[in-house]
Amino acid sequence: MTSNPLRAVWPPVAFAIAGLALWEIVVRALDLQPFVLPAPTEIWSAFTDRFGDVVDKSLLTGSNALVGLVVGVVLGIAMSFVTVRFRLLEEMVTPFAVALNAVPIVVVVPVLNNMLFGTSSQVPRRLMVALVVFFVVLVNVAKGLRQVSATQLELMRSYAATPRAILWKVRVPNALGHLFTALKIAAPLAVITAFVAEYFGGPQDGLANAVTNSLNGSKDVTWAYVIGASTLGLTFYLVFIVMERVVGGHGARRATG
Repeated sequence: MTSNPLRAVWPPVAFAIAGLALWEIVVRALDLQPFVLPAPTEIWSAFTDRFGDVVDKSLLTGSNALVGLVVGVVLGIAMSFVTVRFRLLEEMVTPFAVALNAVPIVVVVPVLNNMLFGTSSQVPRRLMVALVVFFVVLVNVAKGLRQVSATQLELMRSYAATPRAILWKVRVPNALGHLFTALKIAAPLAVITAFVAEYFGGPQDGLANAVTNSLNGSKDVTWAYVIGASTLGLTFYLVFIVMERVVGGHGARRATG
């Protein structure tokens, strides 16, 4: 039981260690200046020196990403059920969602700040995250609900199953894999969107502002805040990995039971 997790973890860990070691060697061998590329040891030192500030700013940016992620997932799942039930609505909603998702962050966030919520609100950033996540979840979950085996559908109909029974017994289990795929894609996207949205109005107290302010000084400080952003994305991703394993294990136990 313990060998499988270790087998899954050690390759990326070994790759990361090797990459950091090579990075350190290249910086030292070429005598690169910190303003060009700081060494990993210098970045780690800056990170530990400013750990409290990195955590505070990561929590603020992470809260925006988390709220937007939850809202986007809930709305995406709900809309996927509706579009699968009403095919005409799917043909109407999907192109609109694509067009809305293609609008740049630099346009949406300032408009929301200036016209609706004000420059002191975090809501525009959360809405931008929700918009990005909504599209990813909608497309993937709707695909999972729709692309079920014709044999399964025929079998359920031969039992005189109602559309609701077919939905919960066939379509929803088939869509679970697509949902977790969407969640693993949306997790880093939520952090990236929340981070980038901070550049276009609103309170300047998150990771993006810290990165901008540190660019005029030592670059190892900049990379320290980048570690905070990367940790956020990785944390969200790992949470969904664990959820997928738990749900998959629970489903397997139910099937064998």
